[in-house]
Amino acid sequence: MTDHYWHKDDASTTLPTWQQTPRATPPPLGRPGPLPASLARAQPAPPPAPASVGQAQPAPAPAPAPVSAAQAQPAPAPPGTPHQGAAPKAPPPRPRRRVRPLLGRWRVPLAAMTPCLLLAGIGWWLWPSQPGAVPLHLVEGTVHAAVLTPDEASRTTGITLVSGPRASKPAPALSADPASCRIAVGPTGQAVFGSDWTAFLSATYQDAGGLGTYTMTQVIGVYPDSDKAGGVLRTLDGGLHACSSAVRNAEDGRSSKWTYRIDSTTPDGIAWTATQDGGNGWSCYRQAQLKGRSLLQVGICEAGDGRPTVQALTELVATKVSG
Repeated sequence: MTDHYWHKDDASTTLPTWQQTPRATPPPLGRPGPLPASLARAQPAPPPAPASVGQAQPAPAPAPAPVSAAQAQPAPAPPGTPHQGAAPKAPPPRPRRRVRPLLGRWRVPLAAMTPCLLLAGIGWWLWPSQPGAVPLHLVEGTVHAAVLTPDEASRTTGITLVSGPRASKPAPALSADPASCRIAVGPTGQAVFGSDWTAFLSATYQDAGGLGTYTMTQVIGVYPDSDKAGGVLRTLDGGLHACSSAVRNAEDGRSSKWTYRIDSTTPDGIAWTATQDGGNGWSCYRQAQLKGRSLLQVGICEAGDGRPTVQALTELVATKVSG
């Protein structure tokens, strides 16, 4: 070894890469770098330069103590510490956010949903607003304006009533035994009101509990003139006086026996009671009254005395019926 080899430039502090990782073809040789400290201790010290004649020789340096093989081995580096003399590894590059693939994944669903949202918005904008509830408009002089409302009837009867079935024409005549009692068993049907009417309305109210313990019926028939309306009242009066009891055959096939009693008779009205045999006091109280060219009829069915209530209801309906 020459002095030129050892007194080299110290600018380089690490070994070239090719001296750490063997390759098939080494790169071009350049100026060698310094050896690592572990290798430098193993190299023999360079011979001292010859002293000039007459110059005192320095005392030889004491030989270093022998080092065992275990002491010669370097201490193991902690995990994650780069190997001594190795070039520090560059940190791995940070992964770039994949924005374009993410958008590409949602591109098809967004493209499919956009027209749906657009159409929904247009439909909501153009959808007509729902009209509010229109209050019932009753024209004065019509049969609809003549009948009592459930609230009006409830205040008069003292029982909360709700609206039930309605009909715009008389029901078919019922069969009776004997046949001469057809008018008595069906006073609100065709057997009484016929077919010459110009307007007709039948409204039934029942108790709010829906138990059928109380029912109220209002019937109004309007005719071309008062003579025809008067003829209907005479038909009803004659049929009631001709029948004291009868078997009523309903449309559903059920039969019931009733007893009829005339309560009062006037030139323009009649009141009567129909009591069901074996019905535990169940009776229907009815009253008919003529007013101009209209014939009105009010009935209450209950297990009690409903004659005063029927009379009050008939007077109220008569005040609302035009002459």
